[in-house]
Amino acid sequence: MTTEPVTSEAGRDFIRDIIQADLDSKRHSRIVTRFPPEPNGYLHIGHAKSIALNFGIAQEFAGKCHLRFDDTNPTKEEQEYIDSIQADVRWLGFDWGDNLFYASDYFERLYEWAEGLIKAGLAYVDDQSQEDIRINRGTLTEPGRNSPFRERPVDENLDLFRRMRAGEFQNGARVLRAKIDMAAGNINLRDPVLYRILHAHHPRTGDKWCIYPSYDYAHGQSDAIEGITHSICTLEFEDHRPLYDWLLDKLPVPSHPHQYEFARLNLTYTLLSKRVLTQLVRDGHVAGWDDPRMPTIAGLKRRGVPPAAIREFVKRIGVAKANSVVDVGMLEFCIREHLNKSALRRMAVLRPLKVVIENYPEGQVEELEAVNHPDDPSAGTRKIRFGRELYIEQDDFMENPPKKFFRLSPGNEVRLRYAYFIRCREAIKNVAGEIVELRCTYDPATKGGNAPDGRKVKATMHWLSAQDSVPAEIRIYNQLFARPNPDAGSFAADLNPQSLEILKDARVEPAIAQGNSPEPVQFERQGYFARDKDSTADRPVFNRTIGLRDTFAKEVGGKG
Repeated sequence: MTTEPVTSEAGRDFIRDIIQADLDSKRHSRIVTRFPPEPNGYLHIGHAKSIALNFGIAQEFAGKCHLRFDDTNPTKEEQEYIDSIQADVRWLGFDWGDNLFYASDYFERLYEWAEGLIKAGLAYVDDQSQEDIRINRGTLTEPGRNSPFRERPVDENLDLFRRMRAGEFQNGARVLRAKIDMAAGNINLRDPVLYRILHAHHPRTGDKWCIYPSYDYAHGQSDAIEGITHSICTLEFEDHRPLYDWLLDKLPVPSHPHQYEFARLNLTYTLLSKRVLTQLVRDGHVAGWDDPRMPTIAGLKRRGVPPAAIREFVKRIGVAKANSVVDVGMLEFCIREHLNKSALRRMAVLRPLKVVIENYPEGQVEELEAVNHPDDPSAGTRKIRFGRELYIEQDDFMENPPKKFFRLSPGNEVRLRYAYFIRCREAIKNVAGEIVELRCTYDPATKGGNAPDGRKVKATMHWLSAQDSVPAEIRIYNQLFARPNPDAGSFAADLNPQSLEILKDARVEPAIAQGNSPEPVQFERQGYFARDKDSTADRPVFNRTIGLRDTFAKEVGGKG
């Protein structure tokens, strides 16, 4: 796998060039694409690339895009996944209109066509076990061996296939295979399985069927039934294209789509294998499919990632013919870039340290004006309350600071944002020697953060009123994996033990606590945060969407 540069001309790629040529040559009068997920898990950021490509092409070329569920394996499919997939596609900003389909819509026609293959001598029922079929399939350097049941008479094959449908046989007892060429250089053409026996309840068809088509058999024929013009798949299906075409050539399909392959999305510090994601959930490494550390669309949404940032990311990385690995920093850049423009500013103290301003009148409270967005005057201002007792960040004070530490320390003066200059007089410690409170003084002449005598300070710090701020839980999320290239085979060893830090004693502005908006805000000097669904009326919970700058690679060493 190579590292490939991000396309400089976002929105133009070889697939769009093909489509434009097809329209110009009148090969197609209207473009029809499809997004065909299997409803056996939640969508992830890699699917977002395919969604944006298929739906985006339909929008750009005045065509349409179908959402079709490949529901051919009832042992792994659930309505929960169907519902989540539809919600994720809509959240990303796309809609299929009336074009919602299921492979199960075509089960009867697919069965009839399978009987047609048998009658034409192009399919047979095989009694071999799954293991024997695998062994006899051969290797990349050795041809396969014909099944001992390959030359069954047509009538016997038809009878067995109909009895398979009737439920006479147990799971794994027989399969239906295409009769192509067991010596083919492409292993996918070595008599692939078209149907297998599965006595399982289907979410849509119930117990009507006990045999189900394989993906390779159902996929191309579903495309043909729906009139798909461009069947766009990821590169792992390139070797399946000859089988895709063989089936379309041999069956009485109403149209003949063409399959095109593009490179799937691979991200550093991320695994997108559905097997791995499922295991992460089942083994309790994460709190569910929508855990904000997961690369699922649901996880990104819960973390506060805007859908527009994902669409921009997909546009920037482009569509290529060769697999590559994209630095997760590109995704993070798109998120920061979007949120920097859109997110309102607020103040929050994540690790509070109490400050008492000794010369500020007891009982006095004043309201100060704070801007909601420094680059957007239309966002307006808000009032924040200032009093004798405040909270600042623990990291903003050091009792014995190094030479270049410009924040608060004994005798040093700093600016409180929107408020006053303060100077630390004394640090109060508990019996364990930990600093629990600072005694400070303020200069009343510096209201608004400027000194009339022109003196300067080197640090401006955020703060909150102890009386008016609201307790909150803050969840600091980092990458789930500590290595840029985690191993899918032993992924547990690569999990980042610092992927989640929960701060239960944080403080936030009352306006943040009282609002129910899921829109991310910027906690000044901290990062971007979004309200979590675990929030309650008296205790809000916020997830860190992303920090103001990339520090993760430096923190973990960035070693592969």
